[in-house]
Amino acid sequence: MDTRVYFLVDLTIKDGKRQEFESVVNSMTEGTRKESGALGYEFFLSADGKRCRLLETYADANAVQSHVSGHVVQKLVPKLLEHSSMDRFEIYGAPDPPAVAALEAARAEIFRHWKGIGRAAGAV
Repeated sequence: MDTRVYFLVDLTIKDGKRQEFESVVNSMTEGTRKESGALGYEFFLSADGKRCRLLETYADANAVQSHVSGHVVQKLVPKLLEHSSMDRFEIYGAPDPPAVAALEAARAEIFRHWKGIGRAAGAV
């Protein structure tokens, strides 16, 4: 069974706030880089530079709990939301109950794995 948990976050950058938004994103990326259970933390920007999508991948529920209770979420996400609005927040997988409570309080919709396959990169 795949224990990974994925986050999908859609953000709209407020007018005139791109530089501030980017500065916070850089800090968030560096903070998440230090989390051993964070497997992926990738920001994608729309062609017009107004919308941003964040894709996050965590090894398991423990890594999610560590991230949700850590510096990036507790201190930097509020700063990010000063410069953007969150349009969508979805979780895929099985975070543990304390993380679920925090994620739902942040308006995340949680999708539990139902069917399918998952392979490690490079596996056939």
